[in-house]
Amino acid sequence: MNGNKQDKLFLRATTVLTLLSLMILLFRKPPMKDWVIVYLFNAVTNGIIDNFMTSYKILKYPVRFFPNVFKTHVLFDFLIYPTFTVLYNQVTEKDKPLAIFYKLLYFTVPMFFIEYWAVKKTNLIKWEKGWEWYHTFISVTIKSLVTRFVIGIIRKVDQKTPMTDNLH
Repeated sequence: MNGNKQDKLFLRATTVLTLLSLMILLFRKPPMKDWVIVYLFNAVTNGIIDNFMTSYKILKYPVRFFPNVFKTHVLFDFLIYPTFTVLYNQVTEKDKPLAIFYKLLYFTVPMFFIEYWAVKKTNLIKWEKGWEWYHTFISVTIKSLVTRFVIGIIRKVDQKTPMTDNLH
């Protein structure tokens, strides 16, 4: 039981730190619209993917927020990872593809080590059905690149679309 109390304390502390960084650091840098799109795209797709992973019992989250409502890791899916993704997209906003990839490693490697620690030392996450460390690393890397690609396309389309506000 003591381990579960520590796990829940870890979840609460992580929630507070993520919310503070989201409010203080992330949404203060323009263009705000891009960061909201990145955040929402990442959160929605995280929820869909994690729902699939937990439904097929590939991942389990024994200690989590709202255990009677969600089988997924709500904190990671809807707060932590989207926040990291916004920060990553801000850092790579004007970068070329090679720099985008290399900078991604600054985000995915620490995230992977935190998850690996959580799997080995806590009851927050359990890897099942052959899921290994490299699955986590590759999937987070690809997911982050897809999100970065999507916001890049949205920016290009937005730049080519004529402004309609000046019609008044």
